[in-house]
Amino acid sequence: MSKNLIIVGTGAFADVAKVYFEEYTEYRVAAFACDPQFKNTGTYAGLPLCEINELESQFPSDRYDIFVAVGYRKMNKIRQEVYERIKAKGYTCATFVHPGVKIWPSTTLGENVFVFEDNTIQPFTAIGNNTTLWSGNHVGHHAKIGAHTFISSHVVISGACEVGNNIFIGVNAALRDGVKIADETLIGAGALIMQDTAARSVYMPEGTEPR
Repeated sequence: MSKNLIIVGTGAFADVAKVYFEEYTEYRVAAFACDPQFKNTGTYAGLPLCEINELESQFPSDRYDIFVAVGYRKMNKIRQEVYERIKAKGYTCATFVHPGVKIWPSTTLGENVFVFEDNTIQPFTAIGNNTTLWSGNHVGHHAKIGAHTFISSHVVISGACEVGNNIFIGVNAALRDGVKIADETLIGAGALIMQDTAARSVYMPEGTEPR
């Protein structure tokens, strides 16, 4: 039996989320939603597009779940703000885990989590609310990932790492086992993190120079 889902967002993540939810889960996307300043038409991707402040009247929380498909700009704080507004309206936020990804009984997952294909998630791990793991990452045993965080592709989070809230980790970055990533740390593509970070710090390795 299918379940009804509203996707909040009108960008690339929203497009991709719709395909994955409909391909791999019982959810069927009924509509999209956004804030008024982003609504230039009444439809998106062939489905109704409503304003977030009109959700309750058109798509009540007892009949529809929501997924907030907003990107990582401003250290995920835009997505966080939208997610918190949706929760304040009483909605359940859907979590997606690709069926090819093993989730152990000892792993905990929050709401509005999206885990793409080819992620390795080892036992005794935790992933907080409103966090995205794009494809191809490794999350080692006993690692903890906080809320409102975005892990891009081919990131290695070694065992017993603690990744805080509002984190961005770029492609091909690696965290040594046991390190603590403080809130609002930005880790660029290809970075190697060998020690704990400070809050609101930035780690950007040098890019390859042209010859």
